[in-house]
Amino acid sequence: MRFPSTAPIVVAILALAVAIASFGIQFADDLADEVSSPRAATPATPSQVTDDFARVFEVWEILKRDSFGADTLDSTELSRGAVRGMLEAMDDPYAVYLTQDQVQAEREEFSGAFEGIGAEVTMRNGRITIVAPIPDTPADEAGIRPGDVILRINGESTEDISLQEAVKKIRGPIGEPVELEVARQHGGEPVTLTIVRGEIHVKSARLRMLVGGLAHLRLTGFTETTADEVREALEQVRDLEARGLILDVRNNPGGLLRSVVDVTSHFLEGGLVLYELDGRGERRDWPVREDGLATDIPLVILINEGSASGGEVLAGALLDRGRATAIGTKTFGKGSVNTLRQLRDGTGMYFTIAHWFTQNGVAIEGEGVEPDILQEQPEDGSEDLQLDKAIEVLQAMVRARE
Repeated sequence: MRFPSTAPIVVAILALAVAIASFGIQFADDLADEVSSPRAATPATPSQVTDDFARVFEVWEILKRDSFGADTLDSTELSRGAVRGMLEAMDDPYAVYLTQDQVQAEREEFSGAFEGIGAEVTMRNGRITIVAPIPDTPADEAGIRPGDVILRINGESTEDISLQEAVKKIRGPIGEPVELEVARQHGGEPVTLTIVRGEIHVKSARLRMLVGGLAHLRLTGFTETTADEVREALEQVRDLEARGLILDVRNNPGGLLRSVVDVTSHFLEGGLVLYELDGRGERRDWPVREDGLATDIPLVILINEGSASGGEVLAGALLDRGRATAIGTKTFGKGSVNTLRQLRDGTGMYFTIAHWFTQNGVAIEGEGVEPDILQEQPEDGSEDLQLDKAIEVLQAMVRARE
């Protein structure tokens, strides 16, 4: 599961495996989220901490001395509870404490394969919310939609539970079902969906040729393999002499920053993909990399409410530079850079370290990316009107160039 991208805590239902995402995750020195190894710093002792945190040690001493059953107190569980409390007290919707298994699941998801139902979730307005189902996964096939609010998990209410607790309830053995009652984004009666957990293998770039020499490249996320997949697809686009390209990031919740930067760089010449500002106001630029394979081909990008974090980075960079026409609906709005820091005992904590902006200084967090051409989809999913509009617009662009 990914705890969002993009406000998305964006959290990957990895088994619902924990990919808090991403709404974009930054491994070591990469994007929207980061995973790092334990630091070598010496933990603070009571004499080194502030008065505020000294009370934590004071409480521990009192409990050991005076609480009923003091001899059975589990210091490990109490300390982890204190960490959870600190993270929950922050004004950060993405801050969460992860178990060892969840840290491992977070890492595995970005390898391109994981166990779960195949959806990205976040905490929005205090409710567990679907960012997007991953195409061709159990969640997608069961009818999960972007913006669905999970009301009940196996009959138990999700009101007042944390994102982490929801993840625990949704995760489970492959082949076993989980029942989710969801409220649709646009109203109506709640719907109950039964989803059989499975092993999710995600090919993040899928290319197909359309009539008239147009190519359609769909990106479902940004994993460790996405950059290579996109390079291979764009080489095919070039070899087939495609006249125009539709880049489809609908329901793309983000992923690894280095992957986002690599992919975006194929469509731009020079400048920035994005920059980020941390809490101290320090700025870090992420420049376009050289040798892009599609810097000149006529380009349309498809976006929707399930496009988040890394998907929004890509869309925002192309729109900033006037490189593509965006068609669809407003994106999710996750513009925060989140990091997963592994602790010494193998557990971890996930929290926000910065916000990112497009080259022109446009903030995405809580705002999203607006399409150039608004095109809704039918509720029953009977037609892909957004793709139809993209083909129409791209054909006009190609004719104008020729």
